[in-house]
Amino acid sequence: MYDFNYHRPTSLDQAFEIFSNSEDASYLAGGHTLLPSMKQRLAAPTDIIDLGGISSLEGIKSESDELVIGALTNHDEVATSALVSSEIPSIAKLASNIGDAQVRNRGTIGGSIANSDPAADYPAAVLGLGARLVTNKRVIKADDFFVDMFETALEEGEILQEIKFPKPDKSAYQKLPNPASRYAVVGVFIASRNGSVRVAITGAAPSVFRAPELESRLSESFSVEAIENVTLESELMNDDMHASAAYRASLCVVMAKRAVADMLKIS
Repeated sequence: MYDFNYHRPTSLDQAFEIFSNSEDASYLAGGHTLLPSMKQRLAAPTDIIDLGGISSLEGIKSESDELVIGALTNHDEVATSALVSSEIPSIAKLASNIGDAQVRNRGTIGGSIANSDPAADYPAAVLGLGARLVTNKRVIKADDFFVDMFETALEEGEILQEIKFPKPDKSAYQKLPNPASRYAVVGVFIASRNGSVRVAITGAAPSVFRAPELESRLSESFSVEAIENVTLESELMNDDMHASAAYRASLCVVMAKRAVADMLKIS
């Protein structure tokens, strides 16, 4: 690991100021991607800005028709929160199945979302619920946030502050986890709100995406049978040692059917 300067600011303004005055700085949240990258010398930032001292980035609260989660809130807090379980239980369930206990107690929701790993779980919830992502500069809609593999709409130095999830009428998340990492080989998040259905899929492609055909079918008839014969194109799916593109395309529909079945049990 290369030498670097370590900073622990106590406010967003201070963090951004340090970033702006550094040669090549990186923000540190849970560190599950940055630190291994530095150990392998795949990344060598001149300055590490630890966001852990900014208390305003943590916490969970309910605001009108939205559930608001601070970016520095760790996975275990989300998974065990009585408020999350009450307002949007699918998010609590999603968080409870991330990695292992060590990962859940260190990793943060904001770090996961800002990293935009193609197999991460939270991006499916963000896109599936149509969340709003609040930064130190602006508010970004979920549909505009995820750009590509490890790429988001966040600008240089911009800090994700909190995520505002609209409260759905019902929602569910189903995934096939990689047995070693617990990342999603394919994960499907479905949310229904005011008669509108959103379907977001992670793990299957280079970035999380919505599935319009599944959304259309489920909007017409919310049932497992409605999507029984849907076939997703495999050309843009990931194809690797864990699963072929064709298998992932098929798995998207399988996981979607399981999510729908879960939601029908809730109603």
